[in-house]
Amino acid sequence: MVAGQAPVDFAQSVKPVLEQSCISCHAIRQANVPAFTSRQALIDAKLLVPGKAEESRFYQVLLRAEGAAGAMPPTGARLANRDIRAIQRWINGGAGWPEGATLSRSVAANPAGDVERKAVQRIREKILTRAQTAEPKPYRVTIPETVVAYEMVPIPAGAFEMGSSSSGNPDEQPQHRVRVDAFWMQAHEVTWDEYRLFMFSAQAKDESVDAVSRPTRPYVEMSFGMGINGYPAISMTQHAANKYAEWLSARTGEFYRLPTEAEWEYACRAGTSTAYFFGDDPARLGDYAWYSENAGRKYQKVATKKPNPWGLYDMLGNAMEWTLDQYAPYAAGEAANPRVESKTPYPHSVRGGSWKDNAAACGCASRVPSSAAWKRQDPQLPKSIWYHTDAQWLGFRLVRPAKIPSVEEMYKAWNNGVEHDEK
Repeated sequence: MVAGQAPVDFAQSVKPVLEQSCISCHAIRQANVPAFTSRQALIDAKLLVPGKAEESRFYQVLLRAEGAAGAMPPTGARLANRDIRAIQRWINGGAGWPEGATLSRSVAANPAGDVERKAVQRIREKILTRAQTAEPKPYRVTIPETVVAYEMVPIPAGAFEMGSSSSGNPDEQPQHRVRVDAFWMQAHEVTWDEYRLFMFSAQAKDESVDAVSRPTRPYVEMSFGMGINGYPAISMTQHAANKYAEWLSARTGEFYRLPTEAEWEYACRAGTSTAYFFGDDPARLGDYAWYSENAGRKYQKVATKKPNPWGLYDMLGNAMEWTLDQYAPYAAGEAANPRVESKTPYPHSVRGGSWKDNAAACGCASRVPSSAAWKRQDPQLPKSIWYHTDAQWLGFRLVRPAKIPSVEEMYKAWNNGVEHDEK
């Protein structure tokens, strides 16, 4: 601390900044994300060197340009210069933290608070204003103010046997009866053409969507040289997929979210009950899917193989796909529109197999749990909430339910499985 300079009051100048800008991600210790619960917790995480701000990573990341790799906060505006200076002086003065002092989430920092819910309410009002009685037929959407379009396929309400009784995989059992309401599903996986509009939006934030809706810039080129135009977007976290759905809903005036596991498998099977929607013979998979035997060790352009009976492409192979559900054992018995509510960021259920998987892993019932290990090589500290650097086979597609949900249902879909949902 500079001689003669007054010490920084933790309660007045530091605690409010941590609560406003940090605690929503750092409230608890989790995979690759340290907790900001005490002075010692910051020291143990090698983020704080008391008396030496310039050697403290906690201070260093605050100096990075907004949107730069590793910048903190990872979304929204950079901290005000006065707040950065206050933290610098606080660290240089010894980083005092009164015994018993705890941090609490402010409304603005808490995505379950009024700010986020008001953003969701604004989007829902826009959707209701533009809502029309839509016939159950395929249609095409051009994202406003762009030339990028995607196609939606109607999926009728119905019932099916979810899971498999013959695969030998206990996570696909017990096979059970599930009823699903009608919805539309994207004809193919979200492509880079679509997703990059969200990634590299020129706007700092959208008035209809909270600041968390725009990802930080990735530290590497996220297609990993496999192709951009017409290829599936990959390596995003489930959080990023959810926020893309929120962003797209705000832009188009239609409600989008990730499919539940039940919706995904029901749409994939398309009225069939075999291991694959074309039968049980894996020798035929190459007609419908890019997988380890024909993909050439990379993903391929979407919709270049045959679709399933309902007109959906690449449900098997190419990019494995996120669902909304927490990964958990199946419950026996009949269910209607089941969904396993998320309590933690991992694991969530991922479906369909990918370009690097063999035929056995590309069945309609195949399911995989997500893992924090999918971002092992991410150099950011804490690890990015937006990217899975080690999941170059992971993508998603969205659904649009026929019934417009409530604000609460929209909120839960777009803030699914994030840290503050733990109770």
